[in-house]
Amino acid sequence: MTLKSGTIALVGRPNVGKSTLFNRLCGGRDALVHDRPGLTRDRKYGRAEFGERLATVVDTGGLYDTSDIADQVNAQVQLAIAEADLVLALIDASEGITAADEIILHELRVLNKPTRLVANKIDGVKQAQLLALEELSGLGFGDALFVSATHGDGVNALRESLEQYLTRPIESIDYDGVPVAVIGRPNVGKSTLVNALLNDERCVVFDKPGTTRDSIYIPFERDDQRYVLIDTAGIRRKGRVDDVVEKFSVVKALDAMVAAEVALLVIDATEGIVEQDLHIVSYAVEAGTGLILVVNKVDAMDSEQRQTLKNSLSRRLRFAEWIPIHHTSALKRTGIRKLYAKVRQIHLAGKLDVATPELNRILQHAVERHTPPTVRSRQVKIRYVNKLRDHPPSLLVHGNQVESLPSSYRKYLENRFRTALKIVGMPIAIEYRNTENPFGHRRNELTRRQQKHRQRLIQRRKAKAKSKRMRD
Repeated sequence: MTLKSGTIALVGRPNVGKSTLFNRLCGGRDALVHDRPGLTRDRKYGRAEFGERLATVVDTGGLYDTSDIADQVNAQVQLAIAEADLVLALIDASEGITAADEIILHELRVLNKPTRLVANKIDGVKQAQLLALEELSGLGFGDALFVSATHGDGVNALRESLEQYLTRPIESIDYDGVPVAVIGRPNVGKSTLVNALLNDERCVVFDKPGTTRDSIYIPFERDDQRYVLIDTAGIRRKGRVDDVVEKFSVVKALDAMVAAEVALLVIDATEGIVEQDLHIVSYAVEAGTGLILVVNKVDAMDSEQRQTLKNSLSRRLRFAEWIPIHHTSALKRTGIRKLYAKVRQIHLAGKLDVATPELNRILQHAVERHTPPTVRSRQVKIRYVNKLRDHPPSLLVHGNQVESLPSSYRKYLENRFRTALKIVGMPIAIEYRNTENPFGHRRNELTRRQQKHRQRLIQRRKAKAKSKRMRD
């Protein structure tokens, strides 16, 4: 099966709503949003679904900012444009085309990169202003798209119009084996770890960042279990990605996480976990990939440094405590056998080989222990759950008003399923669906006797109210 994908870069001057649109497309609130220009300075990657196609969406800083780091921000935007299959040029519909917008559009036109013009913030814009903006379609970027990223107006039409640009194939693994991606920043020992896992010098290893330029697929067998190792290029902090080949290798590394069922996120024990590693964790979770944090080069640390690292990892991974941490020295090949055992455990957990009655028993115990909250003065009723798919294990919860459950209760249910099913290292996707009332279309007609009784009650209440007014 061949999936279609692509990379979409959001560009524009400061404060036109790029980060808000990024959050809207990716279905989250990862990008910092505030009514102040210049908050986004580095590039940020997110994963979005457009029908049956996948996209890596890149949020960028505002072009031609007046801050002290404007040159660095502009350089980051240019890198995003270079690695993108499609550029979305955003303008503020309430302000129209400004001089800065004209400069940006001119540069995009010269680059001859596939570009669509998006007029954001149409909420509150008068109809006459929108009609004037229709002239944007004559600027050479096709029909302009009008959206409100804040309220979601026009976003579905935007999604549909972008599918045609997502044509880059992501080949699924054709080999017979568990696909395992080795990911991480450059020079943390990924290729050395692959050699240790294979017990063979299959990959070239140099003490220089960026040796691996593409994702390398290596099928092999160990202990009667088939595997496919995917050695990826280093995902460097985006501010330091300045080589043309490396820019595209980052995208391939992110694609490898989509193809894999288990990923080994390798970090350098002497450096600890950094922000870029946490971004990789978030992307792997969105892709539904099982994850093991491999702390490499532990042989270079003393006991005090190891304790400091342990405390740091516990604090920074509090949002994903289900990720197992494995210490190893790829160079000395220590901890390799136990790493295989964890990979097999996580892969089996992703299959979620559990009967539906068992899932409903877990759900019933969770609801009895902690009753769902009320929403709009009505009690949320959770009825039953069933399995949707594997890798990641996905469940569908049915009930009344379940789509209105707060995030805290959804997290509670996820933790209950994770604990009961002993799922470690694998994200759990839980969807919610309101159960339709099969008798909702029927009108409850009163009998003649019930109608007379109703009229008597109304008359009594009116008489009682009249008597009270007279006394007052």
